[in-house]
Amino acid sequence: MKKPIAITLGDPAGIGPEIIAKAFRDAPDDTRGCFVVGDVATLRRAIQVISADQMPLPVALIDSPDEALSLPPRCLPVWQIGALAEPVPFGRLSASAGRLAAECVVWAAQAALRGEVAALVTAPLNKEALALAAGPHCGYPGHTEMLQALAAAHCGKSISEMPVRMMLANDELRVVLVSIHVSLLEAIQAVSFDQVLQTLRITHDSLSAVLGHAPRIGVAGLNPHAGEGGLFGREEIDIIAPAIAAARSLGLDVSGPFAPDTVFMRARAQGGKPGEFDVVVAMYHDQGLIPVKYLGVEKGVNVTLGLPLVRTSPDHGTAFDIAGSGRADEASLLAAIRMARQLCGPEKS
Repeated sequence: MKKPIAITLGDPAGIGPEIIAKAFRDAPDDTRGCFVVGDVATLRRAIQVISADQMPLPVALIDSPDEALSLPPRCLPVWQIGALAEPVPFGRLSASAGRLAAECVVWAAQAALRGEVAALVTAPLNKEALALAAGPHCGYPGHTEMLQALAAAHCGKSISEMPVRMMLANDELRVVLVSIHVSLLEAIQAVSFDQVLQTLRITHDSLSAVLGHAPRIGVAGLNPHAGEGGLFGREEIDIIAPAIAAARSLGLDVSGPFAPDTVFMRARAQGGKPGEFDVVVAMYHDQGLIPVKYLGVEKGVNVTLGLPLVRTSPDHGTAFDIAGSGRADEASLLAAIRMARQLCGPEKS
C-alpha cells in the first residue's frame, strides 16, 4: 500500500463499530493499511461486545494516517475525532451520535480530497440521527449528498457542477440510479432527458476505468413493461429512449429501455458466465436496489460515482435492533474495502 484507506466510524449507536472491530480482528489481509476515523472509547466498547472469550483487539491511537501502513495485523489504528461526552446507548437515536458520525465523514472526505488517503470506506450512519445533529451536517439526507457538497466546495464548484450517482454492486449485478434519496413522486419527476443522459455518461466514464473497456449498459424503463408502447405511460418514448439515442451518438454502449421486471435478470452474472449487461441504469432507488439486495445484503457494496475520490460503503444500515449484541455481520464492510482497493488502482494501492 502506498496510501492508507480511511474507514469512518458510522453511527456509534449502531453496528458500525462492531463490524469494524470484527473486520480488523478476523480479516487482517483485507484491513491491512486501513485505519478508522472515529472515537477510541466507542471502538473499545465494540471490541468488548465482540470479544467474548477471545483475545481482545489492541487499539492504536495514531498521529498520522501513514502510521496505519506499518502497524502489525490484528491491531486497530484510530484517528480520533472529537469525543463523546458519554457513551451513547446502543440502538437509540442521538444528536451527539449523528454529529460524531458526520464529523468523521467530513474529516475523512477532506483527507481523501487532499490526497492523504487512497480511499474512503463509510460505515453506516443513521439519517434520522444526522438530521438531529446541530450545525452544518443536519441538512444532508445521507453520505452521498454530504460527500457531493464537500467535493464541490473543495473543487470550487457548485453542487450542480459535481453530479454524482449511486451504484450498488456485488459479484452478480451492478445497478446505477438516476435519482437517490427522494420521495417516489420526486423520483418520477427526476426522470428527464438530461438526468438520464447524465447518468449514462457518469456510468460509462466510471466503469470504463474499472473494467478496462466500455461497459455494456442496460436501461430499465420507468413504467410496467417499459410503458408497453405508450399504453402505460410515455416516459420511455418521450424521455428515456431519446436519452439512450443521444448516449449512443457519443459512442456509449447502451441498450433499452427494457421492462424493469426482467432487465435485472438479464444482467445477472451466474455460474461464472457474465450477464447480458455489465450494469443496469435504474430510474429510481427501490427499482434498482431491491434486486441487488435480494441477492444478499452481505455481498453488496455502495459506490458513489462521479466524485474526485473513491468512496465505498456496506450495503446495509445501522441495524439499531441488533446493535450491541455482537451478531452483526462484517461481510459487506469487507466487500466494500476490497472494492475500494480495486477502484483505487495500482498507482494508489
